Amino acid sequence: MKTIKSAPKKDGFYMPAEFLPRKQDFLIWPERQDTWRDGGKPGQRVLVEVAKEIIKHEALTVFCSADQYENARARLPEEVRVVEMTVDDAWAQDKGPFYVINDEGEMRGVTWGWNAYGGLEGGLYFPWKRDQEFASKLLDLENYDRYDARNVVFEGGAMQIDGEGTLIVTENSVLNHNRNPKLTKEEIEEYFKEYMGLEKVIWLKDGMAFDETDGHIDDVCFFIRPGVLALSWTDDPENPQYPNLKAAYDILSEATDAKGRRFEIHKIPIPAVLHISKEQSEGVDISESASSREDGLPLAVTYINSYFVNGGLLVPQYDDPMDEVACRMFKELMPEREIIKIYTREWSMCGGNIHCMALQQPDPAAIAALKKS
Repeated sequence: MKTIKSAPKKDGFYMPAEFLPRKQDFLIWPERQDTWRDGGKPGQRVLVEVAKEIIKHEALTVFCSADQYENARARLPEEVRVVEMTVDDAWAQDKGPFYVINDEGEMRGVTWGWNAYGGLEGGLYFPWKRDQEFASKLLDLENYDRYDARNVVFEGGAMQIDGEGTLIVTENSVLNHNRNPKLTKEEIEEYFKEYMGLEKVIWLKDGMAFDETDGHIDDVCFFIRPGVLALSWTDDPENPQYPNLKAAYDILSEATDAKGRRFEIHKIPIPAVLHISKEQSEGVDISESASSREDGLPLAVTYINSYFVNGGLLVPQYDDPMDEVACRMFKELMPEREIIKIYTREWSMCGGNIHCMALQQPDPAAIAALKKS
């Protein structure tokens, strides 16, 4: 793997949308005991169920520690590749490389800065050195050249992209003083355009309430296809999520994308607010260097933190009446896709969901062929 002294946009590379064909996916076996309760066992059981579904659609690699290799290998389907790798926590989407492609079917990686969601000013754990290395390790493993964008701290869950030049992010995450205090909004936007092959950046103010990542966009909206968005929503002005979601809707409903299109926005109802139970809280190790998981802590939960696979969409389930409503709406919006229900409440208790945990690698040859057809 070599570092290319240029930028993707200059070289004709761009970041494709998540709904486009993909080559494979990556997950990390949850083990960190001040994040995951009961030694990570409940979270690991959820990962096995997610892995069983992903592997039906494309190749999957799961990374784990040396101590957990035998256990992970035994519990995961044989079709899953299990690789030993040292990391600090399991959120692969946020710290993984961004893959960029060109119209000739070539692919490269982009590495961004990482400080565990805020470093020593509100970050979720310390140290984070091994997670800082994850993107480079993965590109080494897969033998892809990289572009170095580590001057900007940026997480995968903090962005949504349409693959046609448009990016949506939130100011509270990207412009937070605990991420990029020395860069202006204009400087960061220029980085995004150069390193993701973009023409336009749309800024929302914030993500959902109770989101400990300072407002990641992957709880708020995702692109179903260019010009079409699914958006977390509640009609209840008393719901703590209403102000931020209404503000997001107001901005997006007035915005246009890089092609000049107004967005078609589909409001996906959110489930009731979840709270960490006393039992769950007591199962998490107490640590001054990790985010609190105290009894009664409210959590940001949504169906927007879903995950595309080839021919399908993995949708979180919470034993909430809105589970069926959201899945029915997704099926109506994406009749060509299988809507796959996954009970991932356990992952929510640890601060994220399916999209936060899984990392996609696009299939550049298939995408190039699709563009030419």
